[in-house]
Amino acid sequence: MSHASGRHFLQIPGPTNVPDQVLRAMDMPTIDHRGPDFQALGQRLFGKIGKVFGTTNPVVIYPASGTGAWEAALTNTLSPGDTVLMYETGHFATLWKKLAEKLGLKPEFIAGDWRHGADAAAIGERLASDSGHEIKAVCVVHNETSTGCVSPIKAVRDAINAANHPALLLVDTISSLGSIDYRHDEWGVDVTVAGSQKGLMLPPGLSFNAVSNKALEASKSARLPNAYWGWGEMLEANSKGFFPYTPATNILYGLDTALDLLYEEGMENVFARHDRHAAATRAAVEAWGLEVLCAEPAHYSSSLTAVLMPERKGADEFRKSVLANFDMSLGAGLSKLSDQIFRIGHLGDFNDLMLMGTLSGVEMGLKTAGVKHRAGGARAAMEVLTADRTAGSISKAA
Repeated sequence: MSHASGRHFLQIPGPTNVPDQVLRAMDMPTIDHRGPDFQALGQRLFGKIGKVFGTTNPVVIYPASGTGAWEAALTNTLSPGDTVLMYETGHFATLWKKLAEKLGLKPEFIAGDWRHGADAAAIGERLASDSGHEIKAVCVVHNETSTGCVSPIKAVRDAINAANHPALLLVDTISSLGSIDYRHDEWGVDVTVAGSQKGLMLPPGLSFNAVSNKALEASKSARLPNAYWGWGEMLEANSKGFFPYTPATNILYGLDTALDLLYEEGMENVFARHDRHAAATRAAVEAWGLEVLCAEPAHYSSSLTAVLMPERKGADEFRKSVLANFDMSLGAGLSKLSDQIFRIGHLGDFNDLMLMGTLSGVEMGLKTAGVKHRAGGARAAMEVLTADRTAGSISKAA
């Protein structure tokens, strides 16, 4: 293969671009994970990781992918044969359901159309009918990475409370943490699941469980086996700055720096930046005459935008053309959306010019691949991005 000059555009919805500062932080000699230098790192991390989740409670860090954190959330809180209520928001909600089945749980799936987030009213209605409290947990994906639809987690908690139901609330934030407003404590979430490779701006390799007091109490009587995933040994070691087994030491150095970058920018500013980029991307899609997959504006994702292909076919060939001609990777349609959509990731370490490069690449790709569209999407996005960049604000900043 010939050398491609310039930088590859990785515009899938994760793994995302890793900032240079984070890469440099990981470029460290391996150290003794039982020694004082590592202990100082661990204590520093456990002291500040909760802020990005919106919690003052413990956050358990695993050397694993997000799938591991899914399993940890279930095995630490539930017992064989327990019923869990889940909502079909897309591919990843479906995978979480399949994992629950493999663990010996009984997931009850509320059907969805893959174009909306979870329906809090439907969840509340089902819980209200569960007079015997057979349902032990409600599992919801906050931002469904396969569809670009966000579920209203606070509304789900309110529905659980309105039904006066004791079920735990377990939430997957793998593609929303650090990108979309999220509040573990304030919204009454019991276990928040997350991964390192998206809004946290790290390579794959770490996953997380933020844990409420109610979840910790449930873990005392949970009977699903969880030797590797058990919270008890982890929290005991974490209290001293250590892990009960070998951690992903160098990625933890990166996490330390990534959290600093997020907090220096300010989480409200991080969320606003993602909101702007998502709005600009949707403006481009509309100008192209294409359709955003998410059908409910209140559920639009600020992490990614999934775009329906004309006649709902040809997405894979289009993505291949974009990669071949412009060295840019776009996200594929997954399972029943295969070949019907492409996904534009706009999360993590990302700015206005990177977004304009991305959308220009998509527009050139549409033309090159012969996909029916209107020109002007990149221009429409530019108008959104410059709307609040007035001459007065620039002069003042100077």
